[in-house]
Amino acid sequence: MSIRKPGNRPEAPLSGFDHARDELFSHILRCGVLEASEQHQKDWFNDTMEYLSDRYDTLTDHELGRVRRLGEQYCRPVIRNTDPVAVQS
Repeated sequence: MSIRKPGNRPEAPLSGFDHARDELFSHILRCGVLEASEQHQKDWFNDTMEYLSDRYDTLTDHELGRVRRLGEQYCRPVIRNTDPVAVQS
């Protein structure tokens, strides 16, 4: 019996959705959107999604909506639990 090494499997090519998502995340990090106000983020997303819809014209409106929602979730701050957790012995 042979052991499969992790690098032996050919990778599937990325879909247009994957490329658009990755490009959006890259733009978010480069453009400083994480620190922008909510209104500026909304305006930025409107402009950027218009650009992405032109660049990835094979994506459906549903797919573009999913890309936008992922980007907006990425920009939201993490909600931290401020209540201490009791440790039971």
